[in-house]
Amino acid sequence: MVWFWALVAPTLVLAAASLRGERRKLAWARRTLATAEQAEWHWPPATVIVPVKGPEDGLAANLAALAALDYPDFELIVATREPGDLPEGVAPPRARIVVAGPCPDGTGEKVHNLLAAIQRARPATEVYAFADSDIAVNRGWLRSLVSALATPDAAASTGYRWHLPPQGGFWALLRSVWDSAALGMFRPGGAAFAWGGSMAVRKRDFEHLNIAAHWRDAVSDDYVLTAAIHAAQKKIAFAPGALSADRSAITGRALLEWVRRQLILTRVHRPGMWAIALAAHILYCASMAACAASAVAGYHPALAALGAQMAAGMWKGRNRGRLAALALDESSDWWRRYGWVHTWWTPLATWLWLYALVASAGSRRILWRGRIYTLQPDSHSPVRDIQCR
Repeated sequence: MVWFWALVAPTLVLAAASLRGERRKLAWARRTLATAEQAEWHWPPATVIVPVKGPEDGLAANLAALAALDYPDFELIVATREPGDLPEGVAPPRARIVVAGPCPDGTGEKVHNLLAAIQRARPATEVYAFADSDIAVNRGWLRSLVSALATPDAAASTGYRWHLPPQGGFWALLRSVWDSAALGMFRPGGAAFAWGGSMAVRKRDFEHLNIAAHWRDAVSDDYVLTAAIHAAQKKIAFAPGALSADRSAITGRALLEWVRRQLILTRVHRPGMWAIALAAHILYCASMAACAASAVAGYHPALAALGAQMAAGMWKGRNRGRLAALALDESSDWWRRYGWVHTWWTPLATWLWLYALVASAGSRRILWRGRIYTLQPDSHSPVRDIQCR
């Protein structure tokens, strides 16, 4: 069984190594959340920008939550490409509506809307914060993002999303487990990337790094901003209190397309990270398959090896769930009903990761909010091919 251990032993070593720092990360998140609630310092004027593209479940409630943030001085801008993209009656009274108009070729619609909102932001603003329309933020969301900007060398701060489908459902819960794995790249020392649905950047850094110019040829706001910050040797601070809930449902077909799109964007913008993830998941899944096959064939050590590999991933999934439960404590009922999936479904999500990585390898075309974009191999610039609806 030399071949078996040649495959499985490196996997077990990598699985054990991936557990380092997990307990410290959870303790740090607990301290950070407590500090953010009690912090008393100057809160700079902020502009919160949320792009909207048509009706979606929970939109009115999500915008209302952004209008009710516990922050002393902020404005809320809702940005759309055209007036019809904002359903009637969903915008809260304090929101300012910015209509960006048709976007030029080479610029994604979301990015175009964000740029239009920034141009219309009040002059006094010192921080830009960005939220997606399909997430529900807590009242301390903006305070968490702004306080994280105090991290040394941080030019931006980021939270992340956590899928909390109220009615559960196999595909929606599987998406929750799959997507939570990215939280492993958000650490006390900084995040590997900024997530555009929950991020903030100082106005002076936005202008100094010329983010607007980078965005004009982009479809992905967050990956492009991340690249500019890393090129300037600055950090992206993780703000646990800016974890936000996505309560939408999803079908199996939509999930497979969604994970593929996420990984196509990653392959174009972060090819090194994508390649490492592909190699790791090929190794992990091949090892799991070899263990299962050898155990069925009567090689009993294979069963122990499979259990050890799965246990490491499940422990990490449980730890990510505990961190999210701290930040999203208002969703305690959901955690009691469905929190267990983040432990027990982690091995299944590993195979979904392998599918997404392989499926994203052969295409640069994505469907996003009703438009098809082809991402160019030599730049971040997309070409808008078709207006689907």
